Amino acid sequence: MKRVLPLVLLLACSAPAFGQAVDRQGAKQLSDDLAHYIGKKLFDIGFVKISVDRDAYKLAFDFKPVTDLMAKQQAFKFDVTPYFILVKPRKDGHWDVSADVSPKGSIDFVGPEGAQHIDFSVSDNKFTGVYDPDLAAFASATGSMAGMTMTTREPKQQADVTVGAGTAVIVSTKSANGGIDFTVTEKITNFAETIKVNDPKSGLSFPAAVKAPELSVDATGKGLRTKPLLDLLAFIVATDDAAKFKADEAEFKSLLTAALPLWERIDGTYGFKDFVVESPVGKFGATQLNTAVSMDGIAKDGKINYAFKVSGLTIPQQVLPSWSVALLPTDIDLNFGGTNIDLDSMAKKTIETLDFSKDPPVPADFGNQIFADFLAKTPKAILGHSTIKNGNIEIAMEGEMTFPGKKPEASMTIDVAGYDKIVEALQTAAKTEPEAAQYFPFALAVKGFGKALPDGRLEWVVNAKADGSVTVNGAMLKPADAVQDNPIMDPSEATVPDHGSGENDNGGAGAKLKP
Repeated sequence: MKRVLPLVLLLACSAPAFGQAVDRQGAKQLSDDLAHYIGKKLFDIGFVKISVDRDAYKLAFDFKPVTDLMAKQQAFKFDVTPYFILVKPRKDGHWDVSADVSPKGSIDFVGPEGAQHIDFSVSDNKFTGVYDPDLAAFASATGSMAGMTMTTREPKQQADVTVGAGTAVIVSTKSANGGIDFTVTEKITNFAETIKVNDPKSGLSFPAAVKAPELSVDATGKGLRTKPLLDLLAFIVATDDAAKFKADEAEFKSLLTAALPLWERIDGTYGFKDFVVESPVGKFGATQLNTAVSMDGIAKDGKINYAFKVSGLTIPQQVLPSWSVALLPTDIDLNFGGTNIDLDSMAKKTIETLDFSKDPPVPADFGNQIFADFLAKTPKAILGHSTIKNGNIEIAMEGEMTFPGKKPEASMTIDVAGYDKIVEALQTAAKTEPEAAQYFPFALAVKGFGKALPDGRLEWVVNAKADGSVTVNGAMLKPADAVQDNPIMDPSEATVPDHGSGENDNGGAGAKLKP
């Protein structure tokens, strides 16, 4: 609900204020401006009403008329308490915006598993900001709440979520290449969620609880095309049937093109501090858990990156073999994504091909065509530098994959500090643990493939070619499919290349593999 407020104002205050008088004529103008983006029908049924409130305009939202309309559809019902927003014109053409609401509501619908019910409540939710029509965004805004609760009920699961006080800050500026640059910072305290699963069919029945004293969200964006996107929204609202789309196809295509690339770059991070999951098998935890996403807009050479980082990881030891406890990671940093992603050509070809006089508006094989074009630009999947650590061991890896001829071709470099610690732990455990005894010979064989680096680490460079062949540090692990269609051989049967001073010398990396 907090995020609905900025959107509504973005739509309503699309025209400069310039210190205009607050009167009925101004209220009508605001109504017309907002109807441009959400349609006149919502005004006609009483969902939204704009009136004069002293030196500001009051935008009141009453969900009951919409609820009554939706009541005819028994599969979906919702109920939200009314609320209002105040907007006040400024002499500089901007708008002062404020809201003080505590919305409550419920949603009922039928999902794949049956009837579902959601209740939510936000207490003491406040919002203040300065909206800039030239940016079509808030130049600055702050928000806060005292707390929020949400419950969901499904046939096989129920969940209860509570959060404490939260704050949010938004700042937007004009971007050098068009659109806006923005930052969003949000912090929420005392996040807690309890889940109860009861599925007689599968036999699953367990409770779980997730807690974190602090949840944070940080986002930045460059070149977000707010105005062209608003123009596109207005066109879609005004063009409410197929005949109008056919008649105004050229304008629609022009608006779509003007909105590209949607944005230049958006980066976002979601973080939990002192994250805890309590389950029937024990307590999982992390002092910090972050997920991050970064993506270009629709570009010729686009990039997308994902990151997952955990610090101070703890895992219930009772669910693991005793010998593995010393090998458990405490810190994980994974980074992956893609480059050479040409969505620009795909989007423009789609816009050019659209023909609303036909059904469907694109040829039946169009999806295959643009996918082939996409692969022809050699998109690349990337594993960025990633690490898995505990006190004595660090595993680092990075690599990439391409798809020449629609077949994957990949390379990866893995290096390990403290590999001897892994071997020693398995060797000791193998004396009493049959499972460890099975892994120990394999660990020795893998060590034999490794190349010793000057700093004492072991390194494995793995190359998988499009012809099906796989090599590790130059040693053939699997030959090309065209030559010999063999499964991957046992590492102990492979030949180790010469990395040192003697024939098949492994440079001190460990046990030699049999020739």
